Amino acid sequence: MLSRDGLVTFPSRTGTLRATKESLKAAIANLSASLAQLLGERGIRVNSVAPGPIWTPLIPSTPPEKVASFGENTPLGRAGQPAELAPVYVLLASDEGSYISGARVAVTGGRPIL
Repeated sequence: MLSRDGLVTFPSRTGTLRATKESLKAAIANLSASLAQLLGERGIRVNSVAPGPIWTPLIPSTPPEKVASFGENTPLGRAGQPAELAPVYVLLASDEGSYISGARVAVTGGRPIL
């Protein structure tokens, strides 16, 4: 469906919002990869991080029945902690990550990103 502002939405089993969110994630990953190619010659590195279910201060405000099983659908069987995600950002911003560019790093508890 094409709306007046030009947004294309795709109906899915979980609704239009989910399809739009997934499309946006793909666009960000592709933009990051393209920018890495364009800006590499200037010494600018561009990467993206794809986090899976991570406990945040907002999770407790989620309906209790969803909180109880949050993250159980990952191969590791649990949600991640912010301390398990933060080192990826630190690596990408540090000198140790100086040769990493155009990467999409999945911190998903083993769930693949495609």
